Amino acid sequence: MKHCGTKTLETNRLILRRYTLNDAEAMYKNYASSEEVVKFLNFPVHTNVEVSKSVIQEWIDSYEKDSSYIWAIVLKENGPEPIGTISVVEQNEGVGMVNIGYSIGEKWWHQGITSEALHEVMRFFFEVVEVNRVELCHDPNNPHSGGVMRKCGLKYEGTLRRVGMNNQGICDSCYYGMLREEWNDEKIGRSDK
Repeated sequence: MKHCGTKTLETNRLILRRYTLNDAEAMYKNYASSEEVVKFLNFPVHTNVEVSKSVIQEWIDSYEKDSSYIWAIVLKENGPEPIGTISVVEQNEGVGMVNIGYSIGEKWWHQGITSEALHEVMRFFFEVVEVNRVELCHDPNNPHSGGVMRKCGLKYEGTLRRVGMNNQGICDSCYYGMLREEWNDEKIGRSDK
C-alpha cells in the first residue's frame, strides 16, 4: 500500500477533510451526541462537547502517521461544519486491506450522502493508496448500513456469528468487500457508458 495519509477529497456535494478542534461543537451537535447515531457503533455517545474535543485531538495527533485515514464529512451547502465521519477502522498491511467505518447525523440519513462519501473514499484507496481490498461490516440489525455498501458495489461475503461488539453488545457482523480488480472492471464499465 502506498500510504499518504488523510488527503482532502471532494465530490459533487461533499468535502471530506481532516478534523480540526474547531469541529468539536458541530461533531457533538450533529451526530456524536445522538443515541440513534451510535446505536450500532462501538463508541459511546458523547456526553458533552469536551468528549468530542478529546476524540478530535486524538485524531489530529494520529494524522502524523501516513497510515491514518479519518475524514470529516462536510456537506458543501451546509458550510464548513461536519455532519459525519468516515475512516479506516482496521487495516492489514500484509494483504493490502482497509476496513472502513462511518457515521452520519440523523438529519442527513437516506439522502445518499454516506454512499457518496464511501464511494469517493473507495476510489482514493484503490487508485491512490493502491489497496488490494476494501471491506466493511455491519450489524444485521442495521440493514440500512448494508444498503450503503451494496449501493457502492461491494459484494456481500457472509455473516460471521457473534464476532462484533457495538453499543447493543456482542453481535453478528455482515461482511462486504471489493477487490481492486473489481473496482477497475467497474471503472472500465462506467467509462464505456
